[in-house]
Amino acid sequence: MMAGQKNVAAAVRPGLLGWKGLSLMGALAAGLLLAAANAHLVYVALVSQPDCVPHLKDAGATGVYRAARSSC
Repeated sequence: MMAGQKNVAAAVRPGLLGWKGLSLMGALAAGLLLAAANAHLVYVALVSQPDCVPHLKDAGATGVYRAARSSC
């Protein structure tokens, strides 16, 4: 090595913020966001209970929808 040149390889160190690190952090953030959204959907589904709505309770004719099991 010449006296006036610096060791460039020692100065450039691939660390956590290289393209691989950024890709991994982006994938981790996307995975955490997806898991949080799914957990929120499960929480809302378990906590919220719909109110009882009026519906026909007698035997239905063909083509008419009825509640499978009334909760009222």
